[in-house]
Amino acid sequence: MGIIIWLIVGGVVGWLASLIMRTDAQQGILMNIVVGIVGAVIAGLILGKGTINQGLTVETFLWSLLGAVILLAVVNLVRRGSVR
Repeated sequence: MGIIIWLIVGGVVGWLASLIMRTDAQQGILMNIVVGIVGAVIAGLILGKGTINQGLTVETFLWSLLGAVILLAVVNLVRRGSVR
């Protein structure tokens, strides 16, 4: 059951982060899921905040979203040389 929650939350978080960073047209659903999951891991490890493994709350969702936005900003910086 945990992997299904990771995929669903990862997809939603990745999609919202891509909307915030205006990269939604460049990504598909699979990339949104990957960005969301990796963003959640970034938020959990680097920022030291909770991850969705500790339970899905508004706080863990927002930290995962922040991690995904940071990930997309870094990817944009590497690709284009500027953050949108």
